[in-house]
Amino acid sequence: MNEDLDSDLDPDAVASTLLASLSVLVRRVRQVPIKGGLGMPERSALSLLNRTGPTTSSALAREAQITAQAMGETLSTLRARGLVERRPDPDDGRRVVLTVTDAGLQALQDKRNARTELIARALTSDTFTSAELAQLAAAAPLLERLAQNI
Repeated sequence: MNEDLDSDLDPDAVASTLLASLSVLVRRVRQVPIKGGLGMPERSALSLLNRTGPTTSSALAREAQITAQAMGETLSTLRARGLVERRPDPDDGRRVVLTVTDAGLQALQDKRNARTELIARALTSDTFTSAELAQLAAAAPLLERLAQNI
């Protein structure tokens, strides 16, 4: 057990509070529509494809834990918008792999920027004191370290 841990702090209670608070934050940020942005299925598929790299539609569906048909429909929408393209698999010319286009990468970046701006506006809305902003800034690396240890 960490000797620096305050004996008044219950790790289970801290974990429960953090999980609840972060879940609300992430849900709220994801629910706010981004002008000209993608719907949730499209955002999820594009982000997943960006993380996994070139892959097949069926592999992407398995990774996302959705049906191949649902993933196919989502990918069709992304291809129609020029955000995803199909290419021959370099290892097996009979297969087709999907990749994120430059426009798809830009759409992901725009989404991240819009979310960052959304949070920045909330932080500057006179809801938080300077001391509270400092606490949030100090907590960010701790939350990152927490995520790394899960």
